[in-house]
Amino acid sequence: MSEIAEINYGPLKALVGVWQGDKGMDIAPESDGTEENPYYETITITEGGDLTNGEEQVLSVVHYRRIVSRKSDDGVFHDETGYYMWDAENNVLMHSLNIPRAVSLLAGAALTTENYQNGNLNFELNAGIENKDWGIVQSPFMKAKALTKSYNQKLVVENGKLKYEETTMLNIYGREFEHTDINELVLQK
Repeated sequence: MSEIAEINYGPLKALVGVWQGDKGMDIAPESDGTEENPYYETITITEGGDLTNGEEQVLSVVHYRRIVSRKSDDGVFHDETGYYMWDAENNVLMHSLNIPRAVSLLAGAALTTENYQNGNLNFELNAGIENKDWGIVQSPFMKAKALTKSYNQKLVVENGKLKYEETTMLNIYGREFEHTDINELVLQK
């Protein structure tokens, strides 16, 4: 009789669950300046198992979906999906994300023991159009009209709370713009 192998999610285990938060602030570009959008969101993160790449690399995977709504009108203005992946052998954390604006990216960074202790997690991941390892793919329209140049995510999970800061450097409306999102979410289940 075969045994079912336990999957080692390592630092990803701290992310699994349904997270909700209503303290979000989106600072976004407008053609005539800047717009501030207070928001609430739900991020659902589920175990995805593990997989092997090229018979050498084993990745533990969690899948997520993030739905963000404006407080002003309850309208959804951001719907994101993707994966967090962990390469235990090299202790590398990766984040792939896709948004329905024809932009996708793969961010990553090496972790240390300081990033994951006692079930708590903190990390910073980056991607950029000139980064040879962690890149951004976007449609020709987005490249011409709203170029995403770089992405930075700082995330902390501690005591049932998930806090993040995301900064996306854009070239939009003829200027550089630092688009930021911050929020604090609470684990629901």
